[in-house]
Amino acid sequence: MEIKSDTTLTPPTVDRIKRFEKMYRVKLPIDYVEFLGRGNGGVPIENIFDADRRERVLESFLCLLDDPQNDSANGWRDITVVLSQIDERLIDDENLVGMNVIPIAVLFGGDFLCLDFRFSPDAPAIAVWDHERSDEFSPHLEVVADSFSEFTANLTQ
Repeated sequence: MEIKSDTTLTPPTVDRIKRFEKMYRVKLPIDYVEFLGRGNGGVPIENIFDADRRERVLESFLCLLDDPQNDSANGWRDITVVLSQIDERLIDDENLVGMNVIPIAVLFGGDFLCLDFRFSPDAPAIAVWDHERSDEFSPHLEVVADSFSEFTANLTQ
């Protein structure tokens, strides 16, 4: 997958990724971690995919920053910041410790592309979270690919 030049941020460190995984009790898939190393917060050149029988547009990937609170330009796009804003609308179990749905990209219209660990903690699917059809502890998620690699291979322009 090609990323538009000058749209990526500094890759997260291995320590930052480990802290994220520990905080949310997930193990990020290798293909996604590798992507963060070259495309953290980037805008893909090919950004169209099908979901729910319609074309969807991926505006940009979210990022992992060391200090999102002190980054006025990009802090709002940090995965942890997004999670803090919509976490109760991403999960269906109010007693869950950690997260089992992690937003990774902003879609046109206010929805998010997510890593969906609900059915497999070791191999998350890629799902679209629909903000208009979701409520607290009642997320509306549609799986669009079995893996991050499969998803990115099917993006078109």
